[in-house]
Amino acid sequence: MGVRKEDDEPLLVSGPQQNEQQEEEEEQERRREGNVGDLVRQTWLESRKMWAIAGPSIFSRLAMFSMTVITQSFAGHLSDLDLAAISIASTVIIAFTFGFLLGMASALETLCGQAYGARQYHMLGIYLQRSWIVLFLFSLLLLPMFVFATPILKLLGQSDAVADESGVVAMWLIPMHLSFPFQFTLQRFLQCQLKTGVIAWISGGALAVHVFVSWLFVYKLSVGIVGTALTLDFSWWLSVLGLFGYAVCGGCPHSWTGFSAQALSGISEFFKLSVASGVMLALENFYYRMLIIVSGYFHKTEVAVDALSICITIFAWESMIPLGFLAATGGSCWSWLASCSGFHKHR
Repeated sequence: MGVRKEDDEPLLVSGPQQNEQQEEEEEQERRREGNVGDLVRQTWLESRKMWAIAGPSIFSRLAMFSMTVITQSFAGHLSDLDLAAISIASTVIIAFTFGFLLGMASALETLCGQAYGARQYHMLGIYLQRSWIVLFLFSLLLLPMFVFATPILKLLGQSDAVADESGVVAMWLIPMHLSFPFQFTLQRFLQCQLKTGVIAWISGGALAVHVFVSWLFVYKLSVGIVGTALTLDFSWWLSVLGLFGYAVCGGCPHSWTGFSAQALSGISEFFKLSVASGVMLALENFYYRMLIIVSGYFHKTEVAVDALSICITIFAWESMIPLGFLAATGGSCWSWLASCSGFHKHR
C-alpha cells in the first residue's frame, strides 16, 4: 500500500520554522493594530479640524438668530398684540427676505471658495464688492413687502389690529433688512478664509449689546414696540460694522486690496448664479411660516399667532446647528483645495 503524503510531514514544526511563523503572525497583528490606531488618530484629527470651524460657525449663527428671539421675549412683556406684531414682522416678512438674500449670498461662497482654493486671493475682495451691488439692489426691490405689509396681511386674513401693528413694525425693521446684503456677504467672505473665530467674537459682542439695549429701551426708556424693532436694527448694523472693520482695516491683507472698478464687471454672471439659489432658499425658509398667516383665521388671533411664532422660532433656532456644520464642510473643502493647489505648485 502507498503511504499518504500527509504521513511524511512532521507532526511538530522545527524551531526555525516555528519562529518565522510566529514573527509573521506578530507582524500581521501589529499591522492590524497600526491600521486601527491610524484610523482612530485620523478620525480624531479630522474631527478637531471640523469642530474648529463648525463650533464658531454654529455659535455665530445662534447668536445672530438669538437677537430675534430676545426681541420677541421683550415684546411679550408689553402685550399680546405687540408680540403678535413683532412675530409676524420678524418670522414672516423678514424671514422671506432673509432667506432670499441668504440664498443669493451662497453664490459668493462658491466663487470665493474657488478663488481661495486657486490661491487667487485678490479676487475674493472683488467678488465681495460685486455681491454687495447685486444683493443691495435686490434688497431695494423687496422693500414693497415692508411698505405694503398692512394691506398684504389684511388680504391674507389677519385681523385689522394685528395687520396694522405688524405694518408699523415692518416699516421700522427696514434698516435691519438693508443690513442683510452686507452681513451675509461679509460672513461668507471671512468664512472662506477660515476666519470663523472672528465672526463668532463679533456676533457674540453684538448679542451682548443687543440684550443690554433691549432692556434699556423696553424697561427704562419705555419706547414700546417701536423700540424693540430699533434694537434689532442697531444690533444687526453693529455686527455689519464689526465685520466690515475687520475685513478692510488689516484683517484680510491678501484678499482685501481696496475698492476696485473690476467689481462692476461680471455682474450679470453673478446675478444668474445667485438668483436661483435665492428663490430656492426663500421658498424653503418660508413655506412652514405660512402657518402663522393661516392662524389669522382662528378665533383668538393674537394668542394663536404668539403660540405658533414661538414654536417656529424654536425650530429655526435649532436649524442653526446643521447650518453651522454645513458652513464647516464648505470651509474644509476650500482649505483642502488651497493645500492641494500649493502642493502641485511646488512640485
